[in-house]
Amino acid sequence: HLDIHKDMQEYIDAKKNIFIHQNGYGRLVLNADNDITASFEELARGKAVMFSRTKALNDGVWLRDDGMIMFTDNGRDNEIINKDEIKIKGNHNIENYMAAIGAVYGLADVDSIVEVARQFGGVEHRIEFVREIDGVSYYNDSIASSPTRTIKGTLSLYDEKIILIAGGYDKKIPFDELGEVICQKVKTVILLGATAEKIKTAIINSASYLSEEPDIYCVESMEQAVLLAKEKAQPGDIVSLSPACASFGLYKDFDQRGKHFKTVVNSL
Repeated sequence: HLDIHKDMQEYIDAKKNIFIHQNGYGRLVLNADNDITASFEELARGKAVMFSRTKALNDGVWLRDDGMIMFTDNGRDNEIINKDEIKIKGNHNIENYMAAIGAVYGLADVDSIVEVARQFGGVEHRIEFVREIDGVSYYNDSIASSPTRTIKGTLSLYDEKIILIAGGYDKKIPFDELGEVICQKVKTVILLGATAEKIKTAIINSASYLSEEPDIYCVESMEQAVLLAKEKAQPGDIVSLSPACASFGLYKDFDQRGKHFKTVVNSL
């Protein structure tokens, strides 16, 4: 969202508006693994509930070494659910559930929390399974409108290297980190939109880039991207749209972009 804020500080201040008008009965859930959000704890008017995927907490939601999500309340440990039981995969979704547990613990019973985690399959455009064709699985992650969302979402999920469709509107965000992760996690990248050349440059300039690995292609449309992905894919491969960019310039929003991707995939 930095393209509509003056700078990072203004963005942080805007986020503070979410909770600075709470009263003493409010509950503020904060990521203890992020220095900026963790610093909000002292500003909480009500109870601040911290969550962490990387360390134990004396009070809050945290991930034990064996994968069990814990809620520690005033020093009392409560087991909630093992991370491997969460239906939607990815470390970011573990963190999402930890945040949700922090918000509803004591208001919803633990059995209900566990049931949702085991059964909820995600929502449209968020690493959404579209279909399998000739042994190739296609996923729609159109909601990934920034490099961070693609890195922590799609590019964190799969052990094998995938075929990635990315690119879109240029929000003037650097792609250096994305280029590095693409080299580690992607075997073929298909780029479109205003940021195609910038992402390509970030990949080639990455310390992990090897000549022609990953393969990089630039196309003009979603139809071209999907057809090229189908041509390059082998049985067992994963093809994912995870743009790392906003949709503007090609689409009015991520919803239209994701629906178009699904339409093209379903027409193959």
